[in-house]
Amino acid sequence: MPSRTATRRRGVRRRSPSGLRRVHGRARRIVTIGDPDAGKLRARARDVSTVNASIRKLIADMRATMLRNRGIGLAAPQIGVPLRVLVAGPRRPALALVNPRFRERRGRQVGPEGCLSIPGIYADVRRARHVVVDGWNAQGRRVTVRGSGLFARVLQHEIDHLNGVLFIDRVAPRRLVRRPRPLRAARRRSTAGAASDGRRMIEVKTALRHRQVARLS
Repeated sequence: MPSRTATRRRGVRRRSPSGLRRVHGRARRIVTIGDPDAGKLRARARDVSTVNASIRKLIADMRATMLRNRGIGLAAPQIGVPLRVLVAGPRRPALALVNPRFRERRGRQVGPEGCLSIPGIYADVRRARHVVVDGWNAQGRRVTVRGSGLFARVLQHEIDHLNGVLFIDRVAPRRLVRRPRPLRAARRRSTAGAASDGRRMIEVKTALRHRQVARLS
C-alpha cells in the first residue's frame, strides 16, 4: 500500500451514498489451497482507487459468501478478486472495509483460528488484542475502526489475506490440528473421507514449505 501521506492525499473518490441497501449479493466460490488457482491466495492485493457500484457489488457478494459458509470474515482474494477489500463479523451486518491499514496494534492474545480457504484445519495463533484500522466504507467515506478480542483477531486475519499471508504461516506445522468431528459422524466417515482429510493436511504442509522457500528467496 502507499504511505499514509500518499493515501491521505489521493484518497478514494466518493460515489453514490446509497451504500449497499439496494445491492443484492450472490455467494461465490471460495478459493482453497487445494484448488488450481490457489496462487491467488498468495498474491498481494491491489489498492482500490474508486469505491463505485462494482466495489459495492463485490462487498455484497462477499457478505453473501461469508454468510453461506458460516464465516465471520472474508477477504476479496478468497473469492479470486485481487483487491484490498474485506468484510468482517461477528457483527451483523458485517463491516466492510476498503484499503484497510493498521494505525495501531497493541496487547497480546492467543486463540484458535480457522479459514474458509483451508477447510477443516485449525491452530492457536498469536495476535494483537487491540487494533485500530483506517480505511473506507462502502460509501467511499474514510472510517476508523477499533476492535478488541475476537473482532481484532478477525481484522488481523483478513488483512493478512490481503497481503498474501495465511494463518498457517504464523504457526509451526506441528501446531496444526483438524477440527474434531462429532462421534456419530466420525463413525460414519468413509475411507474416502479419511483420505480426503489426509490430502488436505498434505496440501497445508506443502503450502507451508512453499511459503518458507518464498521467504528465503
